[in-house]
Parts: sequence; C-alpha cells; structure tokens
Amino acid sequence: MKQRGKKYVEALGKVEKGKIYTKDEAVKLVKETSVSKFDSTIEVAVRLNLDTKKADQQLRGAIVLPHGTGKTKRVLVIAKGENATKAKEAGADYVGDVDMLQKIEKENWFDFDVMIATPDMMPLLGKLGRILGPKGLMPNPKTGTVTVDVAKAVQEVKAGRVEYRTDSYGNVHGIIGKTSFGEDQLKENLEAFVAALLKVKPSTVKGDYIKNVSIASTMGPGIKIVTNSFDK
Repeated sequence: MKQRGKKYVEALGKVEKGKIYTKDEAVKLVKETSVSKFDSTIEVAVRLNLDTKKADQQLRGAIVLPHGTGKTKRVLVIAKGENATKAKEAGADYVGDVDMLQKIEKENWFDFDVMIATPDMMPLLGKLGRILGPKGLMPNPKTGTVTVDVAKAVQEVKAGRVEYRTDSYGNVHGIIGKTSFGEDQLKENLEAFVAALLKVKPSTVKGDYIKNVSIASTMGPGIKIVTNSFDK
C-alpha cells in the first residue's frame, strides 16, 4: 500500500469522506488542500456517460478558459508566406516550415508546447506523425491547431486555451488554473470547462451525461462536486 506524506494526510482530513460538495465549497477546499510548496496546478476530472467504442462518442476539442491556465505555452507554427508573417505578429514563439520539421526530426527538438499548422502543411507533417502523435503534439482540426487563421489560433493558445479528449473509459481531464487564482476565477474556469463538454454532448447518449466531477491540486486529494450544479 502506498504511503502518503504527512501533509497529504492532513489535507485529506479536510475532505469529508463520501461528501459531494457544491462548486463554491469545492473551489475553496481545493485551495486549502494544496500540499505543494509551489503554485500548484488545479485539475478537473469529468466522468461522462459515453461508449467510446462509438466514433461519435469519442470527444476531442479545445476551449479558451476565461482566466487562462496560469501557464504560458510556447507555440510553434508551421506555415509559409503571409500566414507565417501573421503567426509571428500574433506572438508565436517559433515559425517555420520544412526547416522546423527537419529540426524536430534530426535534432529531436521539442522546445514548444503546442504546434499549429496550416492545412497545406499537413502532408509534410504526416511524415512526423510517429514522433508527434505519442507526445500529443500533432496538429488536429478538432482542437483548432490545423487552421488557416493562424493568428487567432496563436492568440487563443496564449490566452489559455486547453485541449480535452476522452480516454477509453469516457473520462476527460483538464487544467482550470493555479492555487494562486482567486476562488471566482477557478469557479468560472471550471464552469466554462464543463459547459464546453455539455455543448458537445452526443445526441445518442441516453440517461445522465455527466456521471462525476472532481477537482484536485497537484499532489492534493480529489474533491467531488455535485453534478447537477452545472447547467444541463
């Protein structure tokens, strides 16, 4: 059995066993139960009533959180000509085409968090799928990272866009901020995240769509939230 540290045990003691909290209570508690010395990341886990064997119930997308994530992401844009210029003007950290792809392939270079590409560059990127795919860096139209509007995509990533996708069990995980965020900021980010999932609810889903929602800080205990407190 895994041994838990003293701080974690103390934090866990603040979470009432079996209790499901309101959004306000959960957000307040997640800040109080942060056990790390650094500014912890706050994550949300949502369990959905999905059959991921069905293609239409495999959800994937992205959302720009109202208050960002508290983390600045490094953006690489693969584009040419005018699109490359627009990407630079929008604040992309790196911009290029074949040169950047060769750098990734030959030098194993990954000093970026998000890759955005224009549709015309995807045939070249396909060759790097085996490298980018496992790292979750392959651009995808569903998450807005394959687009002709590279400026907007760069601005959204810099503003705090988070990507989400269901795992094989119908769970979705995401970041909603840091422990340094105010309670209202965390709550609004949480509501926006869940609202994004509600918006893409497959029409074939029967019964309750959201089965479980919980939030936790890095290394902190999970706190369950009343699911009907989110508009359906």
